[in-house]
Amino acid sequence: MCGIVGYIGHREAYPIIIKGLQRLEYRGYDSAGIALYDGTNIKLSKTKGKVSDLKEKIENEISTKGTLGIGHTRWATHGVPNDVNSHPHTSNSGDLVIIHNGIIENYDSLKQELIKRGYTFQSDTDTEVLINLIEDVKKNENLKLGKAVQVALNQVVGAYAIAVFDKNKPNEIVVAKLGSPLAIGVGDDEFFIASDASPFIEYTKNAIYLEDEEMAIIRRGKDIKVRKIQNDNLVDPYVQKLQLNLEQIEKGGYEHFMLKEIYEQPSAILDTFRGRLLSNEAIIKMVGVEDNMKKFLAADRIIIVACGTSWHAGLVAEYIFEDLARIPVEVEYASEFRYRNPVITEKDVVIAISQSGETADTLAAIKLAKSKGAFVFGVCNVVGSTIARETNAGAYTHAGPEIGVASTKAFTTQITVLTLIALRLARAKGTMSSSEFRQHLIELEMIPAKVEEALKSDAYVKTIADIYKDSKNFLYLGRGFNFPVALEGALKLKEISYIHAEGYPAAEMKHGPIALIDEQMPVVVIATKKGHYEKVVSNIQEIKSRKGRIIGIVTKGDTSVKELADYVIEVPETLECLTPLLTTIPLQLLSYHIAVMLNKNVDQPRNLAKSVTVE
Repeated sequence: MCGIVGYIGHREAYPIIIKGLQRLEYRGYDSAGIALYDGTNIKLSKTKGKVSDLKEKIENEISTKGTLGIGHTRWATHGVPNDVNSHPHTSNSGDLVIIHNGIIENYDSLKQELIKRGYTFQSDTDTEVLINLIEDVKKNENLKLGKAVQVALNQVVGAYAIAVFDKNKPNEIVVAKLGSPLAIGVGDDEFFIASDASPFIEYTKNAIYLEDEEMAIIRRGKDIKVRKIQNDNLVDPYVQKLQLNLEQIEKGGYEHFMLKEIYEQPSAILDTFRGRLLSNEAIIKMVGVEDNMKKFLAADRIIIVACGTSWHAGLVAEYIFEDLARIPVEVEYASEFRYRNPVITEKDVVIAISQSGETADTLAAIKLAKSKGAFVFGVCNVVGSTIARETNAGAYTHAGPEIGVASTKAFTTQITVLTLIALRLARAKGTMSSSEFRQHLIELEMIPAKVEEALKSDAYVKTIADIYKDSKNFLYLGRGFNFPVALEGALKLKEISYIHAEGYPAAEMKHGPIALIDEQMPVVVIATKKGHYEKVVSNIQEIKSRKGRIIGIVTKGDTSVKELADYVIEVPETLECLTPLLTTIPLQLLSYHIAVMLNKNVDQPRNLAKSVTVE
């Protein structure tokens, strides 16, 4: 959600910033802007729309000379998406320039006070209030920029990642963070600023990730000074060596990042259990679990907190943990959990799931759980992310960068990690025999190859997509382990094609949704041979008798559903608890192809952001 890019050094800033903004487009945005400083003048350009629109506007409007600059992609919070509300914003004097991710909750009271002092405002944004507050503090208290930023932020309520510069101090950028991610790339006599490392990975592998309530003064040719915003204490910054490669964030010949990431799932799942799953030795090795085994085994229950696709992965995990390890599990929307005064004790284990590791609601849920004494375990994909730092322990998914806004490989790798944890706990508790445990490890090890096989249905799924692309509604049904997959399949279709879709437990169809079924209603039914197969076949017969159009996701070689369904898509056979890793594949492909056929922006669907870092 929103993207920040900045540069100060010896290179021309514009190419770095514009390319960086393009790499951050996956975060979701509705407008973009840039400010460059050539040592004499600030050159500002911003527009509603895409980075490509900004690039065209810049090349027609301003000189791109300058070795200091900042850029931004905005996802509207305060103020509608338009040129005026786009970032960067300048102070009333025109000396200070800011870009900002997050929300200033007390902006209105600050704005009214500034108006009384003679300040005027051109936009509807909270960000313009912040830059004028900084200017007011700087002017009235005769402070340097860094100190003025610090004093101003101590008056602010909300979340932010900011970068500010003063045209009268052309060798300095001040950055600060609370609740929104911010990374500083450290090069040779040059520095890069970004929401994540993707904009500067081709220039340096050295990065500093600011912690909450930290600020940094970045000066050309000097060491970075990091301080605590509240008490001014100096912090020794940790320079992290990045593992990310440039090739990982390029499309690699695929038309869209989403399709690339769907096809990366076999290798992503393999990377997720590589070194952890040793089937020959019948061992699962996960340091975060082993070091905290007593916490897990003594837990009265596991509470899973997540949002969106990660919440669906949590629902799958509920079935897996309870079935294999016999531990009670509750799955909570993080956005609701933080506000409903939940009952949490020291005997609870909270598992927080987030692809980005920066989801605001999930972070708030973590802080709440920790304040109640619960042990918090994180599952995320981004090394060094806030959730990775805030939790007591955790496990990375190793999915690699996921650029498409609609998560695909995040879902399957999260399920993979959670399955490994459940299996390890089941063995430790003795709820599985050694032979059952070994069988599950062998089957899980075969999943990447079986996902490869499931991907071979792509051309056939595309044919089905062409038939149903003009439908106004879809219904997705599943039972047991595959009920969450039905929810996830419906979400994918909604996210990228904007077709209304709902996921339901198949048995709940008779309790309402069956009223919707007619010859215009495509119904996607997950009907693998494992689990409650006969019950699902009965549900399909009920749909068929009401002229519903049935797309069945079935185990390879199925004949019963094939006789009833209009179309069937086969997936390889596996253990019931592992079927979600396979049944989700055709649903991802179906959503993708429908969206492409409808000419939708697959990687950047409207109104959505990859990482929701504000409420």
